[in-house]
Amino acid sequence: MDAFYASVELLRYPQLAGLPVVIGGGRSAHDEALARQYAGRLHAVPLEAFDRLGAYVGRGVITTATYPARAFGLGSAMGMMKNAHRCPEAIRLPVDFAEYRRFSRRFKEVILAHAPVMEDRGVDEVYIDFTDAPGGQEEGGLPLARTIQQGILEATGLTCSIGVAPNKLLAKMASEFNKPRGISIVRHEDLQALIWPLACRKVNGVGPKADAKLKSHGIHTIGELAARERAWLQAHFGRAYGAWLHDAAWGRDERPVVTESEPVSMSRETTFDRDLHAVHDRAELSRIFTELCQQVAADLQRKGYAGKTIGIKLRYDDFRIATRDQTVGQYTQDAATIRRVAGLCLKRVPLSQRLRLLGVRVGALVRERELEAQPRGVNAELF
Repeated sequence: MDAFYASVELLRYPQLAGLPVVIGGGRSAHDEALARQYAGRLHAVPLEAFDRLGAYVGRGVITTATYPARAFGLGSAMGMMKNAHRCPEAIRLPVDFAEYRRFSRRFKEVILAHAPVMEDRGVDEVYIDFTDAPGGQEEGGLPLARTIQQGILEATGLTCSIGVAPNKLLAKMASEFNKPRGISIVRHEDLQALIWPLACRKVNGVGPKADAKLKSHGIHTIGELAARERAWLQAHFGRAYGAWLHDAAWGRDERPVVTESEPVSMSRETTFDRDLHAVHDRAELSRIFTELCQQVAADLQRKGYAGKTIGIKLRYDDFRIATRDQTVGQYTQDAATIRRVAGLCLKRVPLSQRLRLLGVRVGALVRERELEAQPRGVNAELF
């Protein structure tokens, strides 16, 4: 989907079209007041009433940005306060995950109506197998891609970009070619012309460290990567990763489109607007901790899972990270049980230092229907 979160917000606030807008952080009291004042007519909120990025104070990060905001160098995962100077007049909107999930379900329903073999890759991205879908083999899949694109637009008002290619690796790259609202077809014979001139970082799976190491060997483009022998890449990048780099450069990817996959764990975490202390900010931390446990429990219940390994994650004010977990005797999706066991995990980490982030995780998941009824846990307090 094209700038998915931002596009959803622009449906609610059409007056922001064409303006630099960033989505990030929680709802402020000002946001709540605007929502109440203009309930049912958000399109009437005057531009001067919106929060500006330059006025933001806190640790929130940009979840996404409109294309006009990206022109100023603003993008996802960037700290809002740290990067406000790039465009201080950019409008800041709070994240609304419930609304994004609602639109996510709607656009995926459109896809499944035309191509039922779909791999869900998150709230705004999917892989689709065109092989046996009606029209999927005509003109390289272009007519079906257009049908899906138009169907999503009509059902949601949102645009998307589609890459059609022989495998997932190339399709992912092709989907980025003509954003927004583009359709790109890449065939194996297009590899040298369309793929090899691209930077190695365009390959999904080549991160900053690998890219830096490739550059240190004079490898900047996918074509230059393809020119290296498999054995050389394995010698310098490890047997498995080196072989994968060679295959990726030559457009080889045998991964199937997986329609169902079991999650390994579910978690919730939050970064605080200011560093919090376990003693001085006990009440606030306790409230946040309980909310995180409740949110994880709600996620498990909504998706039909239970788990028996419960853990916590802390990030201190010096950016060190501490994690602890504990496995219990019975699978659970109960908020009180998660709160109690996560609290025991917290007792096993130093809490003398201020905290930037707190997270709760439940792992070792099984589907709820596979379990017999289990007794509920009891609550416990920490902080």
